[in-house]
Amino acid sequence: MNIIETRAIAKRYVMGSEVVEALKSITIAVQKGEYVAFMGPSGSGKSTLMNIVGCLDSPTSGQYILNSQDVSNMTENELAEVRNKEIGFVFQTFNLLPRQTSLENVALPLIYAGLSKADRTEKAMIALKNVGLENRAGHRPNELSGGQRQRVAVARALVNDPSILLADEPTGNLDTKTSYEIMDLFDQIHSKGNTVIMVTHEEDIAEYAHRIVRLRDGLVETDRANEHIRKARAFMQA
Repeated sequence: MNIIETRAIAKRYVMGSEVVEALKSITIAVQKGEYVAFMGPSGSGKSTLMNIVGCLDSPTSGQYILNSQDVSNMTENELAEVRNKEIGFVFQTFNLLPRQTSLENVALPLIYAGLSKADRTEKAMIALKNVGLENRAGHRPNELSGGQRQRVAVARALVNDPSILLADEPTGNLDTKTSYEIMDLFDQIHSKGNTVIMVTHEEDIAEYAHRIVRLRDGLVETDRANEHIRKARAFMQA
């Protein structure tokens, strides 16, 4: 079953008298439970594609079907609702609230979902436990390492049980060893049946995905299964 289906989607930006075609015609399908990397050089369209897949933006033309829903022409409010329910985001810069504890950061999406405080706390603690950080629940971001901050961000992304985990350069601010630890966590998340989509420009990080879609100049250049899937076990050797 396809969880994501794009049909000839294009995205054009008008900048003064210039029209920039960020995406020209992208047709891809992602099945439930797949682990896919979007790759490409700067300006290839990979971030624009991720924004559309993540319901942060809408295509100029074409069709986007997410979990059997056509979201191509939804309003901002409708997109926000779909986003909160269907998609968990992990960003390069973690995007944690500095004055909130790990537990409070993870529980944030549950406020929008309308859960009681007791239920929010319970679900957020389970999510932190799933990323190995239940003992850091009371710590603020400045009391955590980069890797721990990204784990909190992953817990927050998963606390709503979304259909898709979308990761934008998830290891961009991390050292090599910590990057591999985070990729190992993604392996575990995927092995539990989650759909994972990752945007990266790093070849070694893309190799963890089971399928690699390469973009160039707003078009799909190649779309192939990854025959050499890399498994992260760096932290076991440390």
